Amino acid sequence: MKLVLAPMEGLTDPIMRDVLTSVGSFDWCVTEFIRVTDSVLPDHIYHTYCPELLNEGKTAAGTPVHVQFLGNNLEMLAANAVKVAAMGAPAIDMNFGCPAKTVNRHRGGSVLLDEPEVVYELVKAVRDAVPTHIPVSAKMRLGYMDRNFMMENAHAIEDAGAAWVTVHARTKADGYTPPAFWDQLQPIREALKINVIANGEIWTNTDAKQCQLESGCEDLMIGRGAVTTPDLTQCIRQNSDEPLITWNELLELQIRFLNGSYKKEMNMVGRYKQWLGMMSKHYPEAKALWDEVKRIKQLVEITEKLKASKN
Repeated sequence: MKLVLAPMEGLTDPIMRDVLTSVGSFDWCVTEFIRVTDSVLPDHIYHTYCPELLNEGKTAAGTPVHVQFLGNNLEMLAANAVKVAAMGAPAIDMNFGCPAKTVNRHRGGSVLLDEPEVVYELVKAVRDAVPTHIPVSAKMRLGYMDRNFMMENAHAIEDAGAAWVTVHARTKADGYTPPAFWDQLQPIREALKINVIANGEIWTNTDAKQCQLESGCEDLMIGRGAVTTPDLTQCIRQNSDEPLITWNELLELQIRFLNGSYKKEMNMVGRYKQWLGMMSKHYPEAKALWDEVKRIKQLVEITEKLKASKN
């Protein structure tokens, strides 16, 4: 069973990847999407999105980080893939799942699922461009506004030479509203020879087992569930419905997060509060801490508050 940390714009950035892979048990993680339009991006862009390229393509914990592209320009996607492969990316993933209106309006992400032939061409262009030892994969949803092209897109990705496909078990129209339709992955898994990784609405060990049962997929990609419950992957691997790390250990993780490299202190404070807010759904201690820090604007003050909270 492989467990993968999902790419989530503004959430699973390098700092969050560092923190979550230090405690979680991930086989690999995927960068936030890197948008490719009409040029080969400079090194500093890649090092911003994926500083792990300077560490053999791995987080400090040794977890490989795959680079994800989003775009519709065949030549430029191929050229950027060649560049990032030479920079040390262990694998390349292609985004056909992003539901954001701005992205879709510019013919990127999930809107391309209405054009399976374009999905095929884009994946093939990248696959043909990079060395054979570097896997190319894709992430898709069940469709854009409906599921009409679900199988065509899955076959297009396989036929283009992808090593595996991750499927978010909802359409773009479904957004992130529960439920995820895990059973819809079963026909995809049965039809393809390549591996199918299931994604969507996996918050607990019980969810993971139910997703595997309904989808027939052994491997899972986990997003918000892993951010909300940082030991979720350990719980899944050990088949535990009880937490495996203590609140004190989680406080250490939060301090590690706040000590990560950042550009603007206010952004970092906002990011931390976003994470704490997510964790408060699962941990009563996080809810209590949230009430204490929600009005604090200084990073150092929040860090001191966390240190003081430790038993």
